[in-house]
Amino acid sequence: MAQRNKLEILERILDMCRSDGVTKTKIVYQINLNFKNAGSYLEWLTEHGYLIKENRTYKTTTSGLDLLQDLNGINSIIRDEETADSAEFSLNGL
Repeated sequence: MAQRNKLEILERILDMCRSDGVTKTKIVYQINLNFKNAGSYLEWLTEHGYLIKENRTYKTTTSGLDLLQDLNGINSIIRDEETADSAEFSLNGL
């Protein structure tokens, strides 16, 4: 399994929190993070206004939805380039 970058993790968290909101525990298990790392991401997203915390659930804000859209585009470009690089590597190995 390829290592995820921070942008992919941010994208996954924002995407999970789009609906009715989710708890930190659900984020930890769904995204496969430990509680300390999840807390750091959630704190950063909340401090910058991309998430709000209501009771024990996190919800994506309007700014967070804008960021999510941007991250989708950025991560798509990164994945496309990684795919192209691995295909080029495979062809060079022939």
